[in-house]
Amino acid sequence: MCDKHNGNCFEYVDSGMPRVALNCVVNREEIHTTVDPTMTLLQFLTTGLKLFGTKEGCGEGECGACTIIMNGKTVNSCIVLAVEAEGADILTVEGLGKDNEISILQQEFIAHDALQCGFCTPGMLMSARELLDRNPDPSDEEIKEALAGNFCRCTGYFPIIDAVKAAAKREREELK
Repeated sequence: MCDKHNGNCFEYVDSGMPRVALNCVVNREEIHTTVDPTMTLLQFLTTGLKLFGTKEGCGEGECGACTIIMNGKTVNSCIVLAVEAEGADILTVEGLGKDNEISILQQEFIAHDALQCGFCTPGMLMSARELLDRNPDPSDEEIKEALAGNFCRCTGYFPIIDAVKAAAKREREELK
Protein backbone atom coordinates (compact mmCIF):
# COMPACT_ATOMS: atom_id res chain seq x y z
CA MET A 1 0.00 0.00 0.00
CA CYS A 2 1.33 3.41 -0.83
CA ASP A 3 -0.84 6.31 0.25
CA LYS A 4 0.95 9.50 -0.68
CA HIS A 5 -1.96 11.57 0.68
CA ASN A 6 -1.17 10.72 4.31
CA GLY A 7 2.59 10.34 3.95
CA ASN A 8 2.74 6.60 4.51
CA CYS A 9 4.44 4.83 1.64
CA PHE A 10 5.25 1.26 2.50
CA GLU A 11 4.24 -2.10 1.23
CA TYR A 12 2.51 -4.45 3.59
CA VAL A 13 1.93 -7.96 2.34
CA ASP A 14 0.31 -10.48 4.66
CA SER A 15 2.80 -13.29 5.30
CA GLY A 16 0.15 -15.98 5.17
CA MET A 17 1.15 -17.18 8.64
CA PRO A 18 -1.65 -17.93 11.11
CA ARG A 19 -2.97 -14.72 12.64
CA VAL A 20 -2.28 -13.97 16.31
CA ALA A 21 -4.65 -12.39 18.84
CA LEU A 22 -3.89 -8.82 19.80
CA ASN A 23 -5.59 -7.10 22.72
CA CYS A 24 -4.47 -3.60 23.61
CA VAL A 25 -5.69 -0.08 24.26
CA VAL A 26 -5.06 2.53 21.58
CA ASN A 27 -5.92 6.14 22.35
CA ARG A 28 -8.13 5.09 25.27
CA GLU A 29 -10.08 2.59 23.12
CA GLU A 30 -9.91 -1.17 23.72
CA ILE A 31 -8.83 -3.14 20.66
CA HIS A 32 -9.46 -6.88 20.27
CA THR A 33 -8.34 -8.26 16.93
CA THR A 34 -5.94 -10.63 15.19
CA VAL A 35 -2.83 -9.65 13.27
CA ASP A 36 -0.25 -11.17 10.99
CA PRO A 37 2.68 -12.02 13.33
CA THR A 38 5.12 -10.30 10.95
CA MET A 39 3.21 -6.98 10.92
CA THR A 40 4.91 -4.03 12.59
CA LEU A 41 3.08 -1.89 15.09
CA LEU A 42 3.27 1.00 12.61
CA GLN A 43 1.61 -1.13 9.94
CA PHE A 44 -1.09 -2.19 12.39
CA LEU A 45 -1.82 1.40 13.38
CA THR A 46 -1.99 2.66 9.81
CA THR A 47 -3.44 -0.24 7.85
CA GLY A 48 -5.35 -1.96 10.64
CA LEU A 49 -6.72 0.99 12.60
CA LYS A 50 -6.51 3.68 9.90
CA LEU A 51 -4.58 6.01 12.22
CA PHE A 52 -2.51 7.83 9.65
CA GLY A 53 -0.84 10.41 11.92
CA THR A 54 2.10 8.15 12.71
CA LYS A 55 4.53 8.31 9.79
CA GLU A 56 7.10 5.94 8.38
CA GLY A 57 10.30 7.79 7.63
CA CYS A 58 13.22 5.40 7.56
CA GLY A 59 11.66 2.06 8.53
CA GLU A 60 14.72 1.37 10.68
CA GLY A 61 14.01 3.19 13.96
CA GLU A 62 16.46 5.98 13.23
CA CYS A 63 14.40 9.07 12.33
CA GLY A 64 11.61 9.12 14.96
CA ALA A 65 8.75 9.90 12.55
CA CYS A 66 6.92 6.79 13.77
CA THR A 67 7.30 7.54 17.49
CA ILE A 68 4.36 6.60 19.68
CA ILE A 69 3.98 6.13 23.43
CA MET A 70 3.56 2.54 24.56
CA ASN A 71 3.11 1.83 28.27
CA GLY A 72 4.34 5.34 29.09
CA LYS A 73 7.56 5.15 27.04
CA THR A 74 8.32 6.32 23.53
CA VAL A 75 8.96 3.61 20.97
CA ASN A 76 9.69 3.61 17.25
CA SER A 77 6.65 1.74 15.98
CA CYS A 78 8.40 0.76 12.74
CA ILE A 79 10.70 -1.66 14.60
CA VAL A 80 8.18 -3.11 17.06
CA LEU A 81 6.03 -6.03 15.99
CA ALA A 82 2.31 -5.53 16.51
CA VAL A 83 2.17 -8.73 18.58
CA GLU A 84 4.58 -7.11 21.05
CA ALA A 85 1.78 -4.66 21.90
CA GLU A 86 -0.30 -7.41 23.52
CA GLY A 87 -1.78 -5.90 26.68
CA ALA A 88 -0.18 -2.53 25.98
CA ASP A 89 -1.56 0.96 26.43
CA ILE A 90 -0.70 2.92 23.28
CA LEU A 91 -1.00 6.62 22.59
CA THR A 92 -0.64 8.01 19.07
CA VAL A 93 -0.76 11.61 17.88
CA GLU A 94 -4.49 11.19 17.22
CA GLY A 95 -5.00 10.57 20.94
CA LEU A 96 -3.28 13.72 22.21
CA GLY A 97 -6.34 15.95 22.05
CA LYS A 98 -9.64 15.48 23.84
CA ASP A 99 -13.23 16.32 23.03
CA ASN A 100 -12.39 17.22 19.41
CA GLU A 101 -9.83 19.81 20.53
CA ILE A 102 -6.11 19.64 19.95
CA SER A 103 -3.87 19.47 22.99
CA ILE A 104 -1.95 22.36 24.51
CA LEU A 105 1.22 20.84 23.13
CA GLN A 106 -0.23 20.77 19.60
CA GLN A 107 -1.49 24.34 20.01
CA GLU A 108 1.99 25.52 20.99
CA PHE A 109 3.59 23.74 18.04
CA ILE A 110 1.26 25.75 15.81
CA ALA A 111 1.81 29.02 17.70
CA HIS A 112 5.61 28.68 17.51
CA ASP A 113 5.72 27.59 13.85
CA ALA A 114 7.28 24.29 14.88
CA LEU A 115 5.51 22.41 12.09
CA GLN A 116 6.98 23.37 8.70
CA CYS A 117 6.31 20.41 6.38
CA GLY A 118 4.76 18.44 9.26
CA PHE A 119 6.20 15.02 8.46
CA CYS A 120 8.25 14.76 11.67
CA THR A 121 5.67 16.56 13.79
CA PRO A 122 3.74 13.52 15.07
CA GLY A 123 6.94 11.87 16.33
CA MET A 124 8.17 15.14 17.85
CA LEU A 125 4.83 15.63 19.60
CA MET A 126 4.91 12.12 21.05
CA SER A 127 8.48 12.47 22.32
CA ALA A 128 7.61 15.83 23.85
CA ARG A 129 4.43 14.41 25.41
CA GLU A 130 6.35 11.59 27.07
CA LEU A 131 8.88 14.12 28.42
CA LEU A 132 6.19 16.42 29.83
CA ASP A 133 4.37 13.46 31.40
CA ARG A 134 7.45 12.59 33.44
CA ASN A 135 8.90 16.10 33.83
CA PRO A 136 6.46 19.03 33.74
CA ASP A 137 9.25 21.64 33.93
CA PRO A 138 12.09 20.48 31.65
CA SER A 139 15.23 22.45 30.92
CA ASP A 140 16.34 23.17 27.36
CA GLU A 141 18.89 20.36 27.66
CA GLU A 142 16.24 17.89 28.83
CA ILE A 143 14.01 18.87 25.89
CA LYS A 144 16.90 18.41 23.46
CA GLU A 145 17.69 15.01 24.96
CA ALA A 146 14.05 13.89 24.76
CA LEU A 147 13.86 14.94 21.10
CA ALA A 148 17.28 13.55 20.16
CA GLY A 149 15.78 10.54 18.35
CA ASN A 150 13.54 12.69 16.17
CA PHE A 151 14.93 14.29 13.04
CA CYS A 152 13.52 17.40 11.41
CA ARG A 153 14.85 18.74 8.15
CA CYS A 154 12.85 21.98 8.13
CA THR A 155 12.72 23.93 11.40
CA GLY A 156 16.21 23.94 12.84
CA TYR A 157 14.72 22.68 16.16
CA PHE A 158 14.57 26.07 17.93
CA PRO A 159 10.83 26.58 17.32
CA ILE A 160 10.20 23.02 18.51
CA ILE A 161 12.10 23.59 21.75
CA ASP A 162 10.26 26.89 22.28
CA ALA A 163 6.93 25.15 21.68
CA VAL A 164 7.68 22.42 24.23
CA LYS A 165 8.74 25.02 26.83
CA ALA A 166 5.56 27.05 26.23
CA ALA A 167 3.38 23.94 26.45
CA ALA A 168 5.06 22.91 29.70
CA LYS A 169 4.39 26.35 31.18
CA ARG A 170 0.73 26.37 30.09
CA GLU A 171 0.16 22.84 31.39
CA ARG A 172 1.71 23.72 34.77
CA GLU A 173 -0.51 26.82 34.97
CA GLU A 174 -3.60 24.71 34.22
CA LEU A 175 -2.78 22.42 37.13
CA LYS A 176 -2.75 25.31 39.61
